[in-house]
Amino acid sequence: MLSTNLKYLRKQQNLTQVQLAEKLEIKRSLIGAYEEGRAEPKLATLVKMAQVFGLSVDELINPDLPNAQKAGGANRQPNVKVLSITVDNQDRENIELVPYKASAGYLNGYADPEFMEELPKFRLPMIQAPGTYRAFEIKGDSMLPIPSGTVIVGRYVERWQDVKDGTPCIVVSLQEGIVFKRIYQQKQETLRLHSDNPSYEPYEVGFEDIVELWEAKAYISTTFPMAEISLDKLTALVLDLQQEMKKIKSK
Repeated sequence: MLSTNLKYLRKQQNLTQVQLAEKLEIKRSLIGAYEEGRAEPKLATLVKMAQVFGLSVDELINPDLPNAQKAGGANRQPNVKVLSITVDNQDRENIELVPYKASAGYLNGYADPEFMEELPKFRLPMIQAPGTYRAFEIKGDSMLPIPSGTVIVGRYVERWQDVKDGTPCIVVSLQEGIVFKRIYQQKQETLRLHSDNPSYEPYEVGFEDIVELWEAKAYISTTFPMAEISLDKLTALVLDLQQEMKKIKSK
């Protein structure tokens, strides 16, 4: 139960009730109440607890957490597995859109049903594969040729280690917020994030900082790409330009 697990985890990390309360931004008396089973934390506090201890909410409320941790070992991957979703009048999951302006709020409200209910929602009939999907508006030029303002539709990833290297993903992390990158697995419990724009250097994010991972499955953009010029056409243009330059010089 949560009261036992919370006390166990706090002692595992050598935290006092005061120190844990500061990390959770709540009163110390609440920690005592939670550990004694006299009160239950709100969902937002529960999610923050899971993040502090590097667990999913499911694992945090596991009735036999000490034994589960011993069995799982120290190198298990701490994925957050609880999602707040919305459904339409036919009980089908919506695709919630997280506009760029709502990115900061999403880090605090991704597990809050009320926050999710306020986001714009839509469906894409062409996406038939099972799973939970969410859409994020991206900003910046780090993933060119996909332009700033594009909406990336991603499928929620429960097991990060199953994602192949080089897969484009939306990464939601405490360190960087919401970013769109290609991810590569690292041995030291980190993901290495790469931009398609070579002007940006790769960097690493630790598993403990990652809140969610969404594998990119589609994108929506109001900017149309420029038509590519074939090598033959480019050669012809260069020859025409050279001919024009010769004519100008001969005059």
